[in-house]
Amino acid sequence: MSAGLNCNASPPLWLLAELTYRCPLHCVFCYNPLNYAENNKELTTAQWIDVMQQARKLGAAQLGFSGGEPLLRDDLEELVAEGHRLGYYTNLITSGVGLTETRIARMKQLGLDHIQLSFQDSTKEMNDFLSSTKTFDLKLRVARLIKQYDYPMVLNVVLHRHNLDHVDRIIEMALAMDVEYLELANTQYYGWGLVNRVHLLPTREQVERAEAVVNDYRSRIGKRLKILFVVPDYFEERPKACMNGWGSVFFAVGADGTALPCHAARSLPGIEFPNVTQYSLRDIWQHSDAFNLYRGDDWMQEPCRTCPEKKKDFGGCRCQAFALTGDATNADPVCSKSAHHEVVKNIVLHANTNNASVAAEQPLLFRSDANSRRFFGSKP
Repeated sequence: MSAGLNCNASPPLWLLAELTYRCPLHCVFCYNPLNYAENNKELTTAQWIDVMQQARKLGAAQLGFSGGEPLLRDDLEELVAEGHRLGYYTNLITSGVGLTETRIARMKQLGLDHIQLSFQDSTKEMNDFLSSTKTFDLKLRVARLIKQYDYPMVLNVVLHRHNLDHVDRIIEMALAMDVEYLELANTQYYGWGLVNRVHLLPTREQVERAEAVVNDYRSRIGKRLKILFVVPDYFEERPKACMNGWGSVFFAVGADGTALPCHAARSLPGIEFPNVTQYSLRDIWQHSDAFNLYRGDDWMQEPCRTCPEKKKDFGGCRCQAFALTGDATNADPVCSKSAHHEVVKNIVLHANTNNASVAAEQPLLFRSDANSRRFFGSKP
């Protein structure tokens, strides 16, 4: 890490601790690094506690325990206790695998504030197919435990062409579980999602039908269930304000200690991301080249540089710009003002025809150590 600009950046508000990349699921849209199997190093308990303490001193107020599957860490309860002691609002992001009554009771006692549980679909067959595991019944049991221990019930379901037409059944499942908050997060095409895009990208008609179903339920059920429907970027005309701007509020730390301004940032080549075992979080946040690279708007090309929307969308997503144009400094191609917007339009246009033929020849790649080493071991 070279001595970058001291930009007097505002403090990070959100610390994401990716405790491990190990996971019992094999989801086809996993956002973990494609070459995760090449690096099995994980920070120790003491190192994670040090990270949490440093981030709290920087100003971080929310702490997410993620993975992989964070419940595979035997020290999760110790980390939860420290997060609570430090004054964080703590959130466990989990598949539910490994969440026993003993563990949830202990974490409740230790001050865990929030649990986000993921499902892949409303049916056992599709849920288990998409994760290549038999976990649907287990997830139902975990959902009951979360309610039993008086946590706000937060359910996350990643949507794509295989389950988008099941939105009504997913909402009914959430209502039956007494879910308070349902996040219907359409697949964002990074990591394994990008590799499997021809299998996962829905048609525009599917997205529009699903959104209409969601709006109908919203009007009928009122405040009983809050539904967030995240439209996939490819179907928009304006990019999302990715992470509220690079190096603005979000500080992720990978399982091996790599510091990242967003969880997908490793997909960008040529950037040396600092490691928390070598540098303080304050130095990384304020001075590292990696965190300053796309901060503010000095890096922007046209049309972003003079666009009045740049204070709202920050030029969109750098990882998406690179994935679709080969240059991370380009305007996010989702934006209709981007010179590369036609790339996105063509991808969506051919979702029905080209995707079906290509998918027949290109296998659906489940997240697995074997696929990671075979196909992605040499990638950055």
